[in-house]
Amino acid sequence: IMNYKSNRFSTDNPSNILLTKLLKVNWLIVLCVVFLGLTGVAALYSAAGGNWNPWAKNHLTRLIIGVVLMFIITFIHPKFFYKLTLISFLLGLLSLVFVKFFGVGSVQRWITIGGLNIQPSELMKFALILMLAKYFDQLSKINFNRLLSYVIPIIYIIIPGLIVISQPDLGTGLTIIILGFAILFYVGVSLKFVFIFLLTFISSVPIIWQQLYDYQKNRILVFLNPEIDSLGSGYQIIQSKIAVGSGGLFGKGYLLGSQSRLNYLPEKHTDFIFTLISEELGFFGAMIIILTFCVLIFSIAKISFSVETLFSKVIVFGVSLLIFLYLTLNIGMVCGLLPVVGAPLPLISYGGTALFTILISIGVVLSINVHKNEE
Repeated sequence: IMNYKSNRFSTDNPSNILLTKLLKVNWLIVLCVVFLGLTGVAALYSAAGGNWNPWAKNHLTRLIIGVVLMFIITFIHPKFFYKLTLISFLLGLLSLVFVKFFGVGSVQRWITIGGLNIQPSELMKFALILMLAKYFDQLSKINFNRLLSYVIPIIYIIIPGLIVISQPDLGTGLTIIILGFAILFYVGVSLKFVFIFLLTFISSVPIIWQQLYDYQKNRILVFLNPEIDSLGSGYQIIQSKIAVGSGGLFGKGYLLGSQSRLNYLPEKHTDFIFTLISEELGFFGAMIIILTFCVLIFSIAKISFSVETLFSKVIVFGVSLLIFLYLTLNIGMVCGLLPVVGAPLPLISYGGTALFTILISIGVVLSINVHKNEE
């Protein structure tokens, strides 16, 4: 009987181990994820005129599957992701090359696997975070004043970024590059190299401008003055501003947004879903969404101060930065503060690849937090 009792309450008991890990889960992060995901379901239901099809039902199904996957990843030790880093990065590069030649869609950004459309550029963002984390973790000591130390990680950043830009997908490609260089800055790159990079980029603007497609140039020109093509390239951003402004403080009411209901607003279920939320729920509703994202980003970033290995620190920082970039680019875009770059609102916009990318990356962050004492 004594042996039975000791075994029953032993820390080696699988049920006790699971309970211990469940207690270590950052439930504030989970709560924010679920709230934002369900907000997306409600917004997509409204975008379809009060119908579950074609967006809300699919988004809810993906959300449930993604959250389950997130919890499964939470209980996997981070060493597993460390081992898969190189192969995930290489598969990401191969998929980007594949989609360049065999992709589907009007701009060839997706590949079809088993009837599912996958956007490799979204998955590449997290694969890049993993790759940079492993690179800097493997270096026992790095001389941050030597440019040579950054040649390899710069190659890791530039190659996928340029491939995505050539699809063409300028917004996503630049997001990958910004994400990568921000991680370099986080690990301690010398400020003189930051200034060198900025000067090089600024001096290259005329050359970059000549390489842009006509529609990409139009987006930048419309950003500067939407009225120059109010019925063409500027139509979407003008209608977006009208919808955001018409919401007022408290909004027109759920399912009562006139801009979205009368189809004045294109892409209201993907990149411009924040516009629909602002119109129906007003300033206070939009602020609740933004504050929830801020809590999520801060809660993730806070974990980086409590982990020991550089691999874990870079991943946690990278994931928090990735969500911040999604949020900033999307809201800045729909409010006319940034050019239209095709950035989804994480966990809310319709799109399976972006949703799963965020949930998988958050799952890895939760795993790092749960297993941080085992590092």
